Amino acid sequence: MDIISTIIPIFAIILIGYLARKKGFIQADFIGPANSLVYYLAIPAMVFRAISQAALNTHFNVGILMITLAMVAGSFVFAWIGGNIFHIRRNQLGTYIQVAFHGNLGYIGLAVTFYYLGESGLVKASILTGFMMILQNLLSVLALTVNARQPGAASHAIVVAKNIAANPVVLSAMAGIACSLMAIPIPVIIQRSLDILSGLALPMALLIIGASISFQELRRRLKSAFSAVAIKLLLMPALGYLCFLALGFGSQDFLPALILLASPCATVSYVMAKEMNGDPEFAVITISLSTSLSAITYTLWLQLAT
Repeated sequence: MDIISTIIPIFAIILIGYLARKKGFIQADFIGPANSLVYYLAIPAMVFRAISQAALNTHFNVGILMITLAMVAGSFVFAWIGGNIFHIRRNQLGTYIQVAFHGNLGYIGLAVTFYYLGESGLVKASILTGFMMILQNLLSVLALTVNARQPGAASHAIVVAKNIAANPVVLSAMAGIACSLMAIPIPVIIQRSLDILSGLALPMALLIIGASISFQELRRRLKSAFSAVAIKLLLMPALGYLCFLALGFGSQDFLPALILLASPCATVSYVMAKEMNGDPEFAVITISLSTSLSAITYTLWLQLAT
């Protein structure tokens, strides 16, 4: 019952965002600024607030982190091999690889973690998210650069690499870790400001996800889209789940990591594909498809793990 009562409200808000865009309540020119507000302010505030107030010795597990990062890297390799097996064209391969392993951690992964596991789960997931975002973005740059459909991707890669170093979620996670380790007190005024800003993060993020969904061109590229989504929603969390169990970790320890591994394709995949001469149309298709199907797969993974 807890699983259903978590998943349905989350994806109901996504559906509301989708319908609001269709009915014109959310305009196209609103999505960009709203996304920037959430990405650069609200989610970093939420991540910093959660981590800085936590005791890291009870929330940080190096073994869980190493397995999680290994699953990200392993799925990246599998997607590259799978893309060649499925005969994905070179000018589409970089984007295919990226969407097959690059998860939507900040918008959906953290939302599912918080609403299902509460504040303690959010702290664990936020710490993992900082490290996962670095690896995901670096591997995405590699895939898009090597498989670019025209010259110039290398110069774009430099720009994207600089953006990774200034990623607001990564920076907020690292700052939160530093504050927690050094026991730096956060003034009450700042704490309350972070509380208010954090409250905006997840609801607005879910509405933006819904408003961004598009199923145009899906029928024409159904096979390749489903294969990429299967890697992201099924293979990646399955490998992680089996590794966690094999190494003796309990579900209370690995569940935040499993939720992040099971997250749908990242919306930033579209931006990176567009900036680095990839296939942005395919990115939109897989983001929309994986986001929709993740309501089902999240229910299955949470049911299996708990």
